[in-house]
Amino acid sequence: MGKVYDTLNDRLREFISEQPVYFVATAPERGGHVNVSPKGYADTFAVLDDTTVAYLDLDGSGVETIAHLRDNGRITIMFAAFAGPPKIVRLFGQGRVVTAGDPDFDGLLKHFGPHPGVRSVIVVECDRISDSCGYAVPRMTFDEDRTLLDEWGERKDVQQKRAYRAKHNRQSIDGLPALEADETDPAHDRS
Repeated sequence: MGKVYDTLNDRLREFISEQPVYFVATAPERGGHVNVSPKGYADTFAVLDDTTVAYLDLDGSGVETIAHLRDNGRITIMFAAFAGPPKIVRLFGQGRVVTAGDPDFDGLLKHFGPHPGVRSVIVVECDRISDSCGYAVPRMTFDEDRTLLDEWGERKDVQQKRAYRAKHNRQSIDGLPALEADETDPAHDRS
């Protein structure tokens, strides 16, 4: 039976830190596509306080999360145990996009490991923290992180990243605005 928590207690924090992958779900306010994105690299997720979490938003082909958060702020983050006891933790809340031009961007980056191609930091104020059984989640072993995204980011100079973001990250697949023109400039080569 699942349980709802008021805060991210030590047990939940430990569970979250042990998961090599997590999933982020968002949707536009009206119509459009629901988006679910898998996220890896353990050092891209941080618990900031008892009800606030954040993760690094790295360069990628889609920009749905940014567009949806700017549209309505709704977000759910899910962790599922593929090893150990069967468990799922969901963090429901209101998210905001913090880009290099925001005053708290540099302070947030200190919570994460170094990665090239940081587009933004997504900060989530959790309004519901819950767990449930993961009885149907298969057991799988974690071999290693794929390094392809970081390698791609390392190969791109500032101008190439700017051009990529301008072409692929200005709007969602449904045409919602995402990154502004001044937000496509990679201010930081690494987090």
